[in-house]
Amino acid sequence: MINKLKKHISEYYVGKEETADCLLICLFAGGHILLEGVPGVGKTTLASTLARSVKCDFGRIQFTPDTLPSDVTGTEMFNMKTGEFEYREGAIMHQIVLADEINRTSPKTQAALLEAMAEEQATVSGVKHRLPQPFLVIATQNPATFMGTYPLPEAQIDRFMMKIDLSYPDEAEELRMTKNMLAGKTVDTVESVITAEDVIRLKEQAAKVTVKDEVILYARNIAELTRQEKRFTLGISPRAVLALVKASQARAMIEGRDFVKPDDIKAVAPFVISHRLTLTSEARSAKEDKADIIAKLIKKAKVPV
Repeated sequence: MINKLKKHISEYYVGKEETADCLLICLFAGGHILLEGVPGVGKTTLASTLARSVKCDFGRIQFTPDTLPSDVTGTEMFNMKTGEFEYREGAIMHQIVLADEINRTSPKTQAALLEAMAEEQATVSGVKHRLPQPFLVIATQNPATFMGTYPLPEAQIDRFMMKIDLSYPDEAEELRMTKNMLAGKTVDTVESVITAEDVIRLKEQAAKVTVKDEVILYARNIAELTRQEKRFTLGISPRAVLALVKASQARAMIEGRDFVKPDDIKAVAPFVISHRLTLTSEARSAKEDKADIIAKLIKKAKVPV
């Protein structure tokens, strides 16, 4: 079922295979993903292709500076016929939500996603509304150097299990992308290959993947190295360690195993921890490469036998 889904997505989304893999890892691990890249590199296409492939209810929030928190969570409106207030659903009440250009809206509106992403519910006027399952937020953002962007606060960016940086396609990818467009093979023609119920079953399967104590300590060792690294303002949080283990479970399942290997931790670690780390001003002045530092820390961590 997983291989069928991966193959189907690759037919419509032209890009690096690891990008689609990370998306599926977040879907099956119950996490959320942040896609960053310049306009036009396929962020929205990837999210729409996944939603249509798994036959899930899809919602899109196009964030702008005047987007309100109630546009996200919903609001209560007075019904003249019944004389009572009724809840009107916001854009968050979908199974797969595309939060497009999330860093173009105000921090107050960005924070409206926090409860939904952490607790899978939305509270409006003191009433809690459960979100449909499975629930996945795919947020996209433009690089921070673009005009009119608001950097995501640390508390919110820590809610994303993974972050993927999308770059320009190479020659072969751009050729295939153009040929797909000329042949009419677009997102609008994507058909579903699995159902939402299948996704829920796969999430339950991923949660049952065995993780030995030695592998958990390996993940914790990587976290401790980031906390000791003086070129970072702060190390990764305990939430990040949990995300690292859950992501490795989903990857093991995708690879066809019912147990996690250290290689699973090593494979998902760069995508799980990079967005949670910030270079100090001295490191930025010295033009240190964050990805290079993270790679060296992962290599430094003692791998269990």
